Amino acid sequence: MAQLIEELKKLPGIGNKSAQRLAFHILRSSDEDADSLAAAIHDIKAKLHLCSVCNNITDVDPCDYCSSATRNLRLVCVVEEPTNISSVEKSKSYNGVYHVLHGAISPLHGVGPEHLRISSLTQRVERGDIDELIIATNPTVEGEATAHYLTKLFKRSGLKITRIATGIPAGSDIEYADEVTMSKAMEGRREL
Repeated sequence: MAQLIEELKKLPGIGNKSAQRLAFHILRSSDEDADSLAAAIHDIKAKLHLCSVCNNITDVDPCDYCSSATRNLRLVCVVEEPTNISSVEKSKSYNGVYHVLHGAISPLHGVGPEHLRISSLTQRVERGDIDELIIATNPTVEGEATAHYLTKLFKRSGLKITRIATGIPAGSDIEYADEVTMSKAMEGRREL
């Protein structure tokens, strides 16, 4: 039981109490449920890997986005995590491909550019495979630092580099916007 609790504590957002609750839940579960959980964990490690082009999680290489005949392979949206792709896809307004960094620059947490998957993006840029790079990192201090680093890194290549707009979400009230959000909204304004 102690070993299971220690392993569960390694999961993000799981502290000692949550790990204990999960461990006891697994202990009380049926053998079939426990076997299904173990098989699912084994299968995900055995069958899923990173796309050799964009670093998205996939079961085929290259992934469905990178191998699609209908997507603009010269338009690349850079995101921090694979989960960010679904947010972009929900908009139904993007038809390019992706590049997943698997994190953001965070000196306070010891994460520098060398810890991110930037080298394969650099190779794509150097090969001339990209016309426009859309930087879609999160509007956090780390995301902004990452966007700034990538902009400086690729600016000299003559590549078109854009940043997603940030600001007040549609359907919300300006009254509740903080000063950073309002500032970004004002910076990203466009002519009507």
